[in-house]
Amino acid sequence: MKRRTFLKKSGLAAAGSAAFPTLLPSGRLFAASGRRSSEHVVMVAFAGGVRLQESYLRRYVDDSQGEPYAGNIMYNMLSGEAPIAKIVYGTGVGGINPIPAILPQSIESIGTTFAEVSALSAGHFGGMNSLVQGAVPGGQGLKQRPLQPTIFEYLRRHGGYKATDTWFVGNGIGGSLPLLNHSEHPNYGAEYAGNFFAPLVTFTGAGESAFVDAQVYHPENELEPLRRMKTFLDQQFAADGSGGFGGGLNNTDEEKEQIKAFMKLMYQKVDNGTVNIPPVTDNRDTGTVGFACEVLSEFKPAFTMVNLGGVDACHSNFSSYLSALHRADHAVGHLWDHIQSIPGMAGNTTLILTPECGRNLQPNNILDENDWRAYDHSDENSMRIFTMMAGPTVPQGLTVGGEDNPVGMVTDTMMTVCDLLGVMPEVQNAGYVHPGTDSLFNRI
Repeated sequence: MKRRTFLKKSGLAAAGSAAFPTLLPSGRLFAASGRRSSEHVVMVAFAGGVRLQESYLRRYVDDSQGEPYAGNIMYNMLSGEAPIAKIVYGTGVGGINPIPAILPQSIESIGTTFAEVSALSAGHFGGMNSLVQGAVPGGQGLKQRPLQPTIFEYLRRHGGYKATDTWFVGNGIGGSLPLLNHSEHPNYGAEYAGNFFAPLVTFTGAGESAFVDAQVYHPENELEPLRRMKTFLDQQFAADGSGGFGGGLNNTDEEKEQIKAFMKLMYQKVDNGTVNIPPVTDNRDTGTVGFACEVLSEFKPAFTMVNLGGVDACHSNFSSYLSALHRADHAVGHLWDHIQSIPGMAGNTTLILTPECGRNLQPNNILDENDWRAYDHSDENSMRIFTMMAGPTVPQGLTVGGEDNPVGMVTDTMMTVCDLLGVMPEVQNAGYVHPGTDSLFNRI
C-alpha cells in the first residue's frame, strides 16, 4: 500500500499536516517544508556486520556451517520457528537455553520489512557513516568528524529541533563513534549537533569512579568532585559551543540542568540496580539499550539513534556471533516494548532498524569451540542487508523485495528519518546525500 493511501485511510494525513509545530529561536513556525508524520523516531544501527543468511533469511547454521538446521533466532524482530537442534545462542552452559520472546507479535508482523537492501560499504566505518550521513564518507579518515552533514544537524538546522530532541546512544567510544554526532561542514557543524552518550562508559567502570562521588557535596570539603563533574559536563554539553569531544552542542542552560539531573539519577539507578535493562543483560548491546530506554523516558526525543555492535564477534567466533545476534534481538524487543509504556511516545513513535553492512559468503579459517568457521566482511555478500520499520504510519505485515531482489539502500534509513520528521525536502535540496537515496516510504 502506498504511503499516501495508507495515511489517508488511517486518518493521519490531516493530522500530519497540522500537528507538531516547532517554534524556532527566530520565532518562525514550521521551518521545515516537509510534512512531519511521526512525533518520535528511534533508529537502531543493528551494527557490527550482520550476515543476511542468519538474520532475515533465518538459515541459522544450515547456510554457514553445513549443518542441516535452519530457523529463526530473532523472534522479537522476525516471524518463524526457532531451530530445533544445535542450540548455542541462548543462556546457560553452551547457550542451550534460548531467551524467551518479549513481544507478543514480531516487528515484522506489525511493520514493513525490506528483505534485501544494498549496503554501500563492506566495512563498519563506511557503513556507520552511511547511516549517519546518508552518504559514503569519501575523503574522511578514521577518528575524524564527518565531512558531510549528519542526521542530527539536518534535523536541528532544518527542523528547529533543540539539542535534547536529538540523541546518539553509543555502545562505546571506540573508533569514530563519539565524533559522529556532528560534522565539520561549514554550513552545519557543532551548532546543530546531537547529544552523544556512551552510557556504559559514563555510568559504569571508570566513568562511575570519576563522577559518581559528585552526587552529594559539601561547599567546604567536597568542592573538588563537584568541579570535576562540572568540567566534564561543560565539555560535553556546553551551551556556548565550546565543548570538548561532545563538540559544544548548544544545549540551553535549562537543557544542561536536565542532563545533569539525569546523570545524577542514572548513577543512583546503577547503585540501586534499577536501570531499565532488558531481562537478559550480559553484553554491551543489551546494557546500552537499557540506558537508551532511560534516555527515552527522560527526554522523549524527536530522534534517537541507538548503536549496537556485539555481532562483530563473527570475525573469530561464529557461536558468539549467533549469541550476540540473539541478544541484540532481545534488546530490540525490550526497547520497543518500553516505548509503548512511555507517555507521549506510545502510539506515535516509529522504529527503524538497519545493519551497517553484512558478512562474507565464504568463511575464514578460524574455528570456534563448536568447530564452526567465522566470517569477515569484504565481498558482495557483505553488501546484502535488510531494513525493518514499525510505527503508526507504517503499513503492517508488508515485505518489500526479496532474496536477490534488492530494494533500497542503506542511506535510505537516514532519509526516511528526515521524511518522518519533516525535513526531507531541505535535505534533498542540500545535495550532500548519496545519489538515488530516498525515503523508504517512496519505495513501497
